[in-house]
Amino acid sequence: MKKNILASALFCLVILVVHAQQHLTSGGKLKPEQAIMDIRHYTIALDVNFDEKSIDGYTTIDVIMAQPTHVLLFDLLDSLDVRQVLVNNKKEPFEHKNDMIRISLADELPAGRAVVKVVYGGKPHVAVRPPWDDGFIWSRDSTGHPWMAITAEGTGGKLYFPCKDHPSDEPNEGVDMIITVPKDLVVAGPGLLQNVTKHGDKATYHWKTNYTINNYSIIFNVGDYKVVSRDYTTVDGHHVPMQFYVLKEHADKAEHFLDMLVKVTHEKEKYFGEYPWAKEKIGMVETPHLGMEHQTMVAYGNKFRYTKVGGEDYDWLMHHEFGHEWWGNKVTAKDWADYWIHEGINTFADVLYYREFGGERAYIDQFKSFAPRIGNKVPVIIGKDIDEEAAYTDDIYAKGAFFMHTIRYVMGDSLFFPALKKFVTSPQYTYDNLVNTDDVEQFFSKEAGQDLKPLFDLYLYTVNKLDVYVKQLPGDQYLIQLQNMSIPLPLDISSDAGTKRLVVNAKGITIKSKTLPVIDPDMYYLKKITIE
Repeated sequence: MKKNILASALFCLVILVVHAQQHLTSGGKLKPEQAIMDIRHYTIALDVNFDEKSIDGYTTIDVIMAQPTHVLLFDLLDSLDVRQVLVNNKKEPFEHKNDMIRISLADELPAGRAVVKVVYGGKPHVAVRPPWDDGFIWSRDSTGHPWMAITAEGTGGKLYFPCKDHPSDEPNEGVDMIITVPKDLVVAGPGLLQNVTKHGDKATYHWKTNYTINNYSIIFNVGDYKVVSRDYTTVDGHHVPMQFYVLKEHADKAEHFLDMLVKVTHEKEKYFGEYPWAKEKIGMVETPHLGMEHQTMVAYGNKFRYTKVGGEDYDWLMHHEFGHEWWGNKVTAKDWADYWIHEGINTFADVLYYREFGGERAYIDQFKSFAPRIGNKVPVIIGKDIDEEAAYTDDIYAKGAFFMHTIRYVMGDSLFFPALKKFVTSPQYTYDNLVNTDDVEQFFSKEAGQDLKPLFDLYLYTVNKLDVYVKQLPGDQYLIQLQNMSIPLPLDISSDAGTKRLVVNAKGITIKSKTLPVIDPDMYYLKKITIE
């Protein structure tokens, strides 16, 4: 997911990521016991005790086993106490340690569908510095009402429910969340609200999504909320409820906020196609932490602090986190190693808002202003089977975004923008079909009609910049060459004859100019220029 006007609105998405995780991380090498299971559905039923800051209940996991097994393995932090495990309604022995539940089955479980129920409770891990540190946030609003949120992007769902904690497997048949809270509070969750049942001094909220969903989006928020709603018509003509779960004390701010969200949704749909969860809702919820891209219930905690783009109010946090509905939630990387697909492309999408409402020069100025501050200390992609903490570096945002800026320039708008929308609207790369960087490279190379792999390799797998060599020759001539790129690239070159876009390769080109040429003046490349 996871600010200054213009450059800062984007760049601080990078510099804020101090990443205070306490080595609670998800992903990594998939364990053999989990590689044979396909998670289909979770049902999470919990009673939330605000006085004790505890939860109590059960999670049911529907799973399809690819082969018979005597062992089932699920992730759950040791801060919670597992009381009972049932597999197909039969009690089974288990061991809960090292943040894992190991179920040793008395009889071999055959291949096929199975249902695992885990009864548990206790005090879940508390976040120290959310959203960069994961956990439960137990807070109060200014009127004294309890206010609770969960962040789990780095740690994963195992923070509070037993799961297969790996980005490569999402529950294809969705999630049911049955959350019980004090009756004067409201639960905001993913999907559609099925019902609210009042019983004594408590209320139970049943939320349900039928879409596949990444497990760090399987969270709920609780507060003294008012639901402010309107109908939104998507670019494809579908009517979708747009809902803002806003603290009652801030309800007067909700209509303007939704006006902005409508504008943002139209802009997103222009570039990326219809809102991905049109059968459910467009949801935002006010949270005591800054924000997070939870599917159909995006966490918002920017305190209505707006800047201006094109003379109108703009909220960088709302725009960025909502953009993850396309990049991160609809298009999802199967390995944290490819995290840049979520954050880099989505940060690029943030700059498209400046292009849309501030013009092309505002877009260019954004990249020129924050590009020099890209760290470039480690590659964007550092290997395969990487856990979230290792993959989460500053440059998955800014360098990933700048890479897409470069690809746009190389392909040209007539190819790039249709390709970008085609990727995010193709069944092959969305919803149940998770992706990696090879998928992105092969797709864009095909759409560009040229091999873009050398550019992908340079930007994503190394810390090198495009090396441009300029040598002055006799007779007011200059040789311009690419030193570390095997494919020819377009390059804007400013000389005494003006600025021209020329194709340059390793062999080089010669231009005539009485002044020293300026290479790539608008910064479409991360580059190093050597002048001789």
